[in-house]
Amino acid sequence: MKVRVLLTLAGAAISFAVPAFAAQDAMIAVAADEVVWKDDTLFKGAQIANLLGDPAKAETVVMRVKWPPNFKVPLHTHPVTEVLTVLSGTLVDSMGDETKKGVVLKPGSLFVLPANHIHSIWTTDEETIFQLSFTGPFDITFINPADDPRKKAQ
Repeated sequence: MKVRVLLTLAGAAISFAVPAFAAQDAMIAVAADEVVWKDDTLFKGAQIANLLGDPAKAETVVMRVKWPPNFKVPLHTHPVTEVLTVLSGTLVDSMGDETKKGVVLKPGSLFVLPANHIHSIWTTDEETIFQLSFTGPFDITFINPADDPRKKAQ
């Protein structure tokens, strides 16, 4: 009896965990030459391409991010777990308060960042493109509020 109840509860939990897009009856494909880059509204000089989902909603999101050489995002957190894959260039991510050292990520590298972990992230001397996947809604909180570009005068 206990096993049947546990299996039923597990099945119910799995059914709620299936992303909304999985229920669609059509395949989603985005060819490389169909990627539409737009200027990032938060970080000047960066570009983003939203491939799937709405970052403001509780749904699966896949986006590409393009950062120029020597680009840095100061210490911050996100309320979501991020899965990041470097497509070109070099990305460096540093956990916690250590901002001078970090994990160097070359093309093909995968990085999984748990929700609410403090980190900073930057590029080296080349443009870098990475793909970011998460389940929204997405947000960013800067450890030092003065680093938040949304609070700076336009």
